[in-house]
Amino acid sequence: MELIHALEFLKLKEVSEGWVDTVWDFEFTETEPLEVAIAIKNGSKEFQNLYDRLVPYVTDTEGTDASSLSVWTVFGDNGISVKSLVAVLSYFVLGGKSHTANAQKRVSALQAASIYLLLLGIPGSVVNKVFHQILFDTCLNTVSHCWPQSSFKKRKKDPVKSAQADGKRSKPHRKGDDNDEMEIDDVEDEEDEEEEEVHLSPQDLLKMRDGVVLLVKSLLHLLLKFPLKDQPQSADTCVQMFAKLTDFEPVIGELTFGDGLQIDNMKKIPELAYYGLWLLCSPNHGDEKGSLCRVFHRILYVILMMHKGDSGKPSLLMPTQSVLAVRDQAIQFVCHIVDELKDPALAFLRILLQHICFRMVEKNEYRMHGAQGVAMLLTKMPSADYALFIKWLFDYSRHAKVAYRMFALDMAMVQLAQPEREAGAGLDPELVSFLPHKFLVHHMVFGRFSDSSPSVRGHALTCLARCLELSSMNVTRSVKELFSVTSAQTVFEGDSSHGTLNQQMTQKTFKTLPFKTIEITNNENESFESKETMALLKRRVSDPKTNVRKAALQAIMGLMKHNVILLCEVNLAVLSERTRDPALSVKKKALQCLMDLLAGHPENHLVQNAWLRGVVPAVVDTESSVQEKALECLEQNIISQVKRYKDAHQTLTWDLLGLLCDDCQDLSRYFSRAFTVWSRQNKFTAAFINNLITHTGSEHTAGAWLLLSKVASSCPRLDYGKILDGWDDLVRSKNVSVTTSCHILSVIGDVGEHLNEDTKRSVVVDIMTWLKSFDMPLEVINASVETLCRLGKAETVVETQKFLNQHCGELVSLCESYLSGVILTEHGAQNLNEDLVVKHLYTLGVASLHCPSTVGKRIVVLVQSILTSSVEDHTAEAAEGLADSQPLTQFKASSMPSCVRAHAVITLGKLCLQHAELTRKYLPAFARELELCRDMAVRSNVVVVMCDLCMRYTNMVDRYVPNISACLRDDEPLIRKQTITMVTSLLQEEFVKWKGSLFFRFITVLVDPDPIIASLCEYCLVHLLLKKNPVMFSQHFIECIFHFNLYEKHKTYNKFPQTASEKSKFSLKGAQNKEKRFRIYKFLLENFTDAQRFNIAIKISQNILACFVDGEMLLDADGAAVLAETFGILSLKEIKLSALSGVTGVGGDEPQEDEQVAMAKAVMQIAQKKAITQVQKKVFIESMIPIIINLKSMLEQKRSPVLKDLMGYLQLTMQDYRSEVKEFFVADEQLAAELEYNLMMYEKELAMEAQLSRCSIGGEVSSGGNQVLGSPAAANRFPPTGFANPQSVGPSHRGLLTPGHAQSDRRRPLRQRSWVRATSDRVGSTLNGSVKPKGASCDRAISTPQGNINEVTFGEGVSAIFSDRRTGSKTTEGSVLHLMSPEQQTPAPKQWNVQSPLNQKRSRQLQK
Repeated sequence: MELIHALEFLKLKEVSEGWVDTVWDFEFTETEPLEVAIAIKNGSKEFQNLYDRLVPYVTDTEGTDASSLSVWTVFGDNGISVKSLVAVLSYFVLGGKSHTANAQKRVSALQAASIYLLLLGIPGSVVNKVFHQILFDTCLNTVSHCWPQSSFKKRKKDPVKSAQADGKRSKPHRKGDDNDEMEIDDVEDEEDEEEEEVHLSPQDLLKMRDGVVLLVKSLLHLLLKFPLKDQPQSADTCVQMFAKLTDFEPVIGELTFGDGLQIDNMKKIPELAYYGLWLLCSPNHGDEKGSLCRVFHRILYVILMMHKGDSGKPSLLMPTQSVLAVRDQAIQFVCHIVDELKDPALAFLRILLQHICFRMVEKNEYRMHGAQGVAMLLTKMPSADYALFIKWLFDYSRHAKVAYRMFALDMAMVQLAQPEREAGAGLDPELVSFLPHKFLVHHMVFGRFSDSSPSVRGHALTCLARCLELSSMNVTRSVKELFSVTSAQTVFEGDSSHGTLNQQMTQKTFKTLPFKTIEITNNENESFESKETMALLKRRVSDPKTNVRKAALQAIMGLMKHNVILLCEVNLAVLSERTRDPALSVKKKALQCLMDLLAGHPENHLVQNAWLRGVVPAVVDTESSVQEKALECLEQNIISQVKRYKDAHQTLTWDLLGLLCDDCQDLSRYFSRAFTVWSRQNKFTAAFINNLITHTGSEHTAGAWLLLSKVASSCPRLDYGKILDGWDDLVRSKNVSVTTSCHILSVIGDVGEHLNEDTKRSVVVDIMTWLKSFDMPLEVINASVETLCRLGKAETVVETQKFLNQHCGELVSLCESYLSGVILTEHGAQNLNEDLVVKHLYTLGVASLHCPSTVGKRIVVLVQSILTSSVEDHTAEAAEGLADSQPLTQFKASSMPSCVRAHAVITLGKLCLQHAELTRKYLPAFARELELCRDMAVRSNVVVVMCDLCMRYTNMVDRYVPNISACLRDDEPLIRKQTITMVTSLLQEEFVKWKGSLFFRFITVLVDPDPIIASLCEYCLVHLLLKKNPVMFSQHFIECIFHFNLYEKHKTYNKFPQTASEKSKFSLKGAQNKEKRFRIYKFLLENFTDAQRFNIAIKISQNILACFVDGEMLLDADGAAVLAETFGILSLKEIKLSALSGVTGVGGDEPQEDEQVAMAKAVMQIAQKKAITQVQKKVFIESMIPIIINLKSMLEQKRSPVLKDLMGYLQLTMQDYRSEVKEFFVADEQLAAELEYNLMMYEKELAMEAQLSRCSIGGEVSSGGNQVLGSPAAANRFPPTGFANPQSVGPSHRGLLTPGHAQSDRRRPLRQRSWVRATSDRVGSTLNGSVKPKGASCDRAISTPQGNINEVTFGEGVSAIFSDRRTGSKTTEGSVLHLMSPEQQTPAPKQWNVQSPLNQKRSRQLQK
């Protein structure tokens, strides 16, 4: 008997029955030590021998014992107890669970478990009661217990962050069951690691792997014969075991699935695991739906690349190649099940896909792999099921959670890469629209352009750009339809919260969420607004978030690159303008987009123009990395492409240079800066110069001379012969363009020092001939004079000046002679050649700068006479104050054209630059022209001249800075824009200081009617001036309040001189300008630091509020306006400290930062907030509250309407500083009660006004014509006494100061104590003064109308007669009785046991 002999090593007959019974009684959860020592020799061959002897009884193979007797008979005949055998096997199985077990025990446990599973597969095992569920589950878990867990732990990355959390940073764990389990698991893992002290050699691991293979094969043989239909828990355990084994070891090659596989021929453990999962899907092991549900549920975590333990949350695995291979195998297995089982599996495939979407983590790499997995599974769906899933996905894409919408976009992109589905014959017509790619592009990608989350908006824009790179023509056609001129698309604006999961699934964890269909219900209002798609895309370019702007630029570039939208100037300007974006990354993205677009359309002139306007100005960017990028782009497309003429194809380079000479001449300054940098880097070699000169005589002449003009000064050796040939061509030809002429003259000036005297003299003669002809454009005149001066440069200054006096003086004389003939002769102005006069004036101004000694008084008088204003420009009001300084009034009215007068201003300004006396004399004239002249060109040039003179004669022009700043309110936008630019430059260079009204005039441009000018002002203030003077805004903020309200009664502020016209021009006083004033206040406060916000609040209380309390400022109409505005400013959210308000930046749903960085930021914010809470709050309360209390009492006495603004501010203060206020009033509970009562009454009044504004009752009472609830006048009927302090019952209501309060009062400063006492002492007098006005009516009431009245309040606090106490009110019936509605419930008891004495008094009057 070989079987009996194989069993001898277990010594079953020596095992006591008591021990066996104990093991069975404990249900195999634990065992006591065996009384008999079982020696296992030769490794584990004894178990393997026993296993081999039992196999014939399972497979019914011919054998000695199996042919005639069953194994149970053999056991019975030989006195072998099956119960004892099972108990001993369980002993070995449980022995291998310990983490301190050696390799032998672990191998024995695996083999013992295999033998037990083998016994279960022998016919008759059920009758002999071999099966025990707990032992069966324990045997299945032997693999996870015996195999070392360190390999699994090393693969864990971090706890999974599901889309359920949908937050930026991980939140602290709540004290719940699931989290407790997670913490326990973590503790156990740590303990396990500490106990893991057994060293396992590679040979040991190989033996253990063989044991695992033996156990799995035994289980598979068992599943073929032993049904688990009645054991669902055991079936779940089998599924868990097989799911864990799918990633047990890497698999080389592909796995095969199917029924025709032989178990004994399988060698790979994952292959065995998938075969086991396939067997568990059969009806033999339970309901088919239940089996599929179990299998798909476990496969879900494999697809999600998570490690799911028996309890707690799953852990995320690193997406290595092996993990991705395991995921692909799981997807292939699911596809195999769907192919084999068809319809039953399709239902669970849909659930599986939904749960993949629901449980996808918020990390880009995992989302990408998850979307690819979903796409692979969707290929197994027929069109009808596919359309249903896309419909579900569309609802999912509009869910409230950001992570859902992000993953929906990823899945849409993966589906767009797949072939488009075709609708079958029997498909529901409602589902047909979900099949084309057009639906995904229009509704799921473009529909997210207006998402509330910047992350989703940016991702949607990126997806649109990626759509254009796909090979599918259907996708490209769909995008083109989206941006076609005739199509208007529906955009889901601001749909931040669109749908919710049914049954509150968003609150469930991974452990408790059932694996069933997830239904999403949409709560959004299905009212869509049709919008023009390109306009929406351009709005995204100006999005507040950096990532959205970058994605929008990429999308626009892609659309133009693939000819989806027009390559027009407007669309291209979007890319060019973003190269000056405040964000560094956006600038670089815009430069890259321009480079890509130019590479795609190198021949398009509009693209070339946009490229130049975006790249060239970036050379002077404040960021060095942007400068380097721009220089790299210019060098790549221009400098490095200059070859010899006709040697290579250089079309793009010369097209760009041609544009710089023509349409983009304004970029010359920036382009010159690039050459300055390159010259220091020695970029211009001799070969480059020689190649460049070969183009001077070709069609590339303009561009070649442009480059030569930039490099000539830094290149020591040039081919002067070629350059002089170009000069000769310029002199002889009349067709040379103005730009090229200027460039040739510049090159001549650069090489002049290298020319011989004869050549230089000849060039000078040619230039003088040109200048004396006065037929050249103004630009060429200026360039010619400059070249003339450079050619005349000698070794000494005296010789140089002699040359200039000779040649430039000759030009001055010619101009003087011509202008005298025009101005002084009787009929000279009748046949005026305007163009010729302008050229003489311009030449005179340019030449006079180089020879100031040749300029006589007669020349100045001639130019001055041209500038004289006409008689119509003089008005008595405007000329007031300027009569003593009008040097031009001696001339008769000028009849010169506006263009001539404008050039006369420039010429006179150049004359003044060389003569200080002329400057002092004509500055009043310039100031007069700014105020009186009606010609826009003249005023514009006067601003330029005065700003230039300010740089030369700063002290002299300083008194006229108000005249310059007055142009910030000029009627012409061009002058306002030019003034902002010039004044900003003067402020940067500190030629002008923030004195007088300059700051307030500059800041008013923020509310300019032209948004472009307002935006320019904001840029100048924030990015140029504030960086130079960080305290600029805080220094002027308080004075802004007085200045904008034209309040001049303060002893310190708003005392600078202003004329009446200037005040009216810059006035923002009045309710009609309140919105503009507060727009300025908010702008200033937004650019404050927290320290500045804190200090400005204290200064406001000391310099404004305290002045009213001390009587330094009167509470008249102007004072009340200032006080009300002050409380409005203090109530702004922008004045709150960012640390207290919790403001950490815009866009809280941005992608999650690195965990350590996020934690560090959180710790810093908590520490900062705690410090502010402990120090600054206390200081703020102690300095503000006493002033507010005294102001409140004063306003109550005077019944000022400002009291409402005070109470509004006090209400907001209590919300932020409630605990500090309570600590402040700890010594005077009565005063705290009064304040609480006032706030309660104020809140009730606000609620009442809100209800009355919605009230449907309106009109007038027919009998008396008096206003009722619905009338506008009734909205303000509540008197200020509604905020009066409550009065104590009894005669001693004036004794409000308690001894404790008196003691604390002595410790306060003198002024603070007087304020508090004044507040307390005025309580009684305030209430006693709250009497009914004379003539008030008490005999009328509004009765309750018939039927129900909605939104009408009959409540506590209004069930009395209130009088209209407004000053000057003509209403004879000012009181209305409000009755309690019989349908209203009894109001809740009051918070404070204090009743207003006003209500008591009036109730007694009614009773009488």
